[in-house]
Amino acid sequence: MAPRKSGNVYDFPQPMDNDILVGHADAMNNFLAAWNARDTHPIHPVWILAGPRGIGKATMAYKIAKMVYGNVGDFFIIDLERNIDKDGRPKPDGKQISVYTVRAMIDRMQMSSMSGQWRVVLIDSVDELTTSASNAMLKLLEEPPAKTLFLLTVHQLANVLPTVRSRARVEKMRPLTVPQLRELCMRFMPGDDISDETLRLANGSFGRIANLKKNGGDAIYDDLITCLENPHATSADMMAIAKRIASAPEMYGILLDAIARFGLADLYPTATRAINDISRLYLEPEIGLFKIITDIRKCL
Repeated sequence: MAPRKSGNVYDFPQPMDNDILVGHADAMNNFLAAWNARDTHPIHPVWILAGPRGIGKATMAYKIAKMVYGNVGDFFIIDLERNIDKDGRPKPDGKQISVYTVRAMIDRMQMSSMSGQWRVVLIDSVDELTTSASNAMLKLLEEPPAKTLFLLTVHQLANVLPTVRSRARVEKMRPLTVPQLRELCMRFMPGDDISDETLRLANGSFGRIANLKKNGGDAIYDDLITCLENPHATSADMMAIAKRIASAPEMYGILLDAIARFGLADLYPTATRAINDISRLYLEPEIGLFKIITDIRKCL
């Protein structure tokens, strides 16, 4: 499914609706081998798909899920979009998946069909579960129901409880190669000229390219570099760039890309902490972003 485009506006398909998976043949083949041999060797009930954001973990998880439950069994999804609060009301704008979301899923599982078909529980992602939600899920994983497959996407394995990880088969998925990124760009952004710089900024993540294109981040990055390299750039110029970056939090990372471009390794840890603090400390994020930009400028 190709994205719709109007002018410079892109509408990329969600992983559930995306039937195009590029890369990750090893991880997919490992699952298929286990699935096809399930009659003689019971398949592991819990699979963790681990790797950086935007490389296709959720796309692969949905492809596996659709194959396993086959539109006949039951399919349960836990993610931020389906998040609920303690009263059962939708809470899709949260930053963490609540324990109430997990408990509601467990209740639905207990009432689900006993037809003998496979059931799939997909969690996207474990990183976003609260501690209470992780503990509630752990209780379910300690004794997984029969013919139930758990697919857990994870951005950072360190965010997974050791007790959860010990009960799972972990498939580590690598960042995409430049040719794989180009293939996805040709499929989803036909006719667009994706620069080598944009591919480099992606760090193997097509999701990052998609975010950059949707938000005009590639153009903002170019303007950021031009501003930093311009000895006549003013504070007003840098604030203007900061305001543009502040329009989409997923673009904050281009500041770290700029630091890497200029070889300012000593500044990287400080800038990383500052970016993580922006949403917590600043009512106006452009103020925090402006400070990082000025710090970069001082080091040049």
